[in-house]
Amino acid sequence: MLISFLGSLPPGIINLAAIQIAGKQGNGAAMAYAIGSMLAEVIVVRLALSGMSWLTRSQKFFHILEWMTAGLLILFSAACFIAANQMQEFPVVLPGLALPSFLAGIVLSAINPLHIPFWLGWSTVLMNKGVLAPQPKQYNLYILGIAAGTIAGFTTFIFGGQYLLKAFQSNQYLINCIIGMALFITAFFHIRKMIFVPVAIRHAKLFRRL
Repeated sequence: MLISFLGSLPPGIINLAAIQIAGKQGNGAAMAYAIGSMLAEVIVVRLALSGMSWLTRSQKFFHILEWMTAGLLILFSAACFIAANQMQEFPVVLPGLALPSFLAGIVLSAINPLHIPFWLGWSTVLMNKGVLAPQPKQYNLYILGIAAGTIAGFTTFIFGGQYLLKAFQSNQYLINCIIGMALFITAFFHIRKMIFVPVAIRHAKLFRRL
């Protein structure tokens, strides 16, 4: 829930659309949009996690997935630092959405290419730390947490509205630096563990929880 909530806060096209809908159609329509977006996200993530349970049984794939996760964390960290350096501004007004709010949320979230790498990356980190076990019951609780965090993030944008957007714009450099540093530190400890703990031991610990 915490990862999902914090991941929903940086302004992007999906949460900025919620502000636009709230301003034009009211908070009810914006919440319908948020629910549609959340449903699409959790369905995509749940399907990805189901496949991950099967794939992580292979030690070779598990090792490749770990390095892919480290690479993605470093890539996202670098993107945050580049954005902070360039001080790119977020658009305040988005093109009008022709679809009904609920359906628009589903469509925009379903075509978001970042859901799978973002959640597979964090899921791998949580599995390595023993926080998340690749079991259906834990996955379902994990998905509920993601759903709650996503809705909380959307609610913050919908009811914070333009005030929150202006606050992000005025502190954009600091926010990007903080997010970038957090991702870089996570990647550092993830890589450190991969170097100093043999893959067979890490995989054995994960496999015992399958």
